[in-house]
Amino acid sequence: MTVAEKRFCIVLLINTAVAVLYVIGNSRIRQKEKNTDILMKGIMMFLCPVVGPLFFLAGLVFNKVFFRQNVDLEDVIFSKERVKTHLRADEEREGNLVPIEEALAISDKDSLRTLVMNVVRGDVQNSLASISLALNSEDTETSHYAATVLRDALNDFRKRAQELYLQMKQEGVDAAEAACILIEYMHGVLIQEVFHEKEQQTYIDMMEEACNFLDEKYQEKLQASYIEGLCVLLLKIKDFKRMKYWCDKSRELYPAELSTYTCYLKLYFTEGNKKHFFDELEKLKNSDIVIDRETLELIRIFS
Repeated sequence: MTVAEKRFCIVLLINTAVAVLYVIGNSRIRQKEKNTDILMKGIMMFLCPVVGPLFFLAGLVFNKVFFRQNVDLEDVIFSKERVKTHLRADEEREGNLVPIEEALAISDKDSLRTLVMNVVRGDVQNSLASISLALNSEDTETSHYAATVLRDALNDFRKRAQELYLQMKQEGVDAAEAACILIEYMHGVLIQEVFHEKEQQTYIDMMEEACNFLDEKYQEKLQASYIEGLCVLLLKIKDFKRMKYWCDKSRELYPAELSTYTCYLKLYFTEGNKKHFFDELEKLKNSDIVIDRETLELIRIFS
């Protein structure tokens, strides 16, 4: 064997060893990289005993020298809170939907199923009343699906309400915050009247207990909207005595709030107490309170 052949064999052996080590090293370090890519690089270095290794070595050195720098991420914000995604409405799909009452009335199974599916894809908690209407559907598939969704949503509500209630009863640092969250959370579901009468009554009592808790210990956190929400729920079950108590509480704490007057008006109107109703209406007209459209329409009707 000549000297040139010996040198070629030595270079070939060294190059083969480098190629094998490269394949093994990359397989361990870069497990997600495709095996075919690693294999092709190894074959290239094997077939090009000198140029292949030099090419990859030069690329590695060039990358280390010129591109390996610390990246300044000071101005980069990864939080999704500041990202707003604007999606165009699907006009064709929305235009083909009908109200759930109409779908039930005409037994439109396709429209009803599509409507229920789209409602479920959204905020289920705020759509429980609509979903409950589908329970009376003649389409067994729709009624079964609505019952399943409603059952799961109400079970989640029961669990969450109980957790917040127990946290409030502990009277720790977060007790007041738990009471506020409980009132807001319960009102959003109870106002839809999806529970049976006794269970609805139980949760209204729980909500009133949370309001009493705030009134006694954290009165500054008892908002006018909390009292208004409780009054509306008490009005629905026709508990006028308790509603009158909270109307008086609202006047005591928030005499300049529109909700104070509207709660009294709803109470007296439902009771049929004309004298107190018109007295309250006159007080509102003579006040400096900014009146919304609904209340203004009420004033126009009875004036």
